[in-house]
Amino acid sequence: MNVHLLPWDSSCNLVEAANRLYDEAGTFDCIEKNDLVAIKLHVGELGNPYYVQPVFIHEIINKVKSLGGKPFFTDSNTYYLAQRHNAYDHMVTALMNGFNMAPFIVADGLKSENFQLVKTKGVLDEIEVAGAIAQADAMIVVSHCKGHELSGFGGAIKNLGMGCTSRSGKLRQHRVVDLMVDASKCIGCGKCRKACPWGFPGIIEGKAHITSEGCMRCSLCASSCPTDAISLIGKNKLGKAIASAAFGVLSTFEPKKVSYISFAKDITEFCDCLPNPGKIMLSDVGIFSSKMPVSIDAAFLNSVNYKVFNAASNVDCMVQVQEAKTLGLKGELNPKIEIFH
Repeated sequence: MNVHLLPWDSSCNLVEAANRLYDEAGTFDCIEKNDLVAIKLHVGELGNPYYVQPVFIHEIINKVKSLGGKPFFTDSNTYYLAQRHNAYDHMVTALMNGFNMAPFIVADGLKSENFQLVKTKGVLDEIEVAGAIAQADAMIVVSHCKGHELSGFGGAIKNLGMGCTSRSGKLRQHRVVDLMVDASKCIGCGKCRKACPWGFPGIIEGKAHITSEGCMRCSLCASSCPTDAISLIGKNKLGKAIASAAFGVLSTFEPKKVSYISFAKDITEFCDCLPNPGKIMLSDVGIFSSKMPVSIDAAFLNSVNYKVFNAASNVDCMVQVQEAKTLGLKGELNPKIEIFH
């Protein structure tokens, strides 16, 4: 099955063109009357200017309603301490960023206590799927294609694997990466401890020690170290964990009940989780639509020079897509792209 692409052309009405794209691609074929439909998106960290514009999301809501579905926005709380760490702050951020045309249900509850532990395949044995995701009848996964400092790239698969899991599920994925402190380089300055929002690094006998099971391997400590004494080992394993988590998330849905829309616009160096997502890395491409997560991510990466993401993050961003394919998620690594005008 092809991936459909609407090229980004501001000389036309892109909102109307996107609606025609969805019709051509059969994006909403997954929806039946009275379905509770999760519109899985990222509302953007407060201050981030590049998340998917609400005007496009509004039309997705209208499409779902026209088919008799009951749409709700959803995303899960972040593990790190910012403006989407709990449901209250998350909902306030969603409203401030313009997502007010449907109910916003934080998928994993007030303090990320609402999840279902499900079996999965790959580098993880099980994963905590956010409750509102696991209980939804259908889902439209709306993703912003961009770089990511730890996984290289964020698209549909990452939106599933990381975005549809609880805090504990996010930590489970991040913990597949190892962290090492080179004592011969460490000068015991304590900058790593100051950089860590949780204060996990400890200075013992003049050397940094980072042993907390709560450490998510975010790399803030490594970035702050003036002597490069801290390093993340096996960063490519995170992509495999994301794919493994995505498999678990999709196992909670009946076949053909999930569809994908990806916006390759304002393609930044880092993700929408940051208020300062870095520079624009690539020119705008357009809007992709597919019923297959592997195909839609592969279609975007094959359409651009994705190696700029690899260089920025020191991670092979194709790992998560290849692993998803290996695990049996639907799609092709070289899908045919049908250009829609």
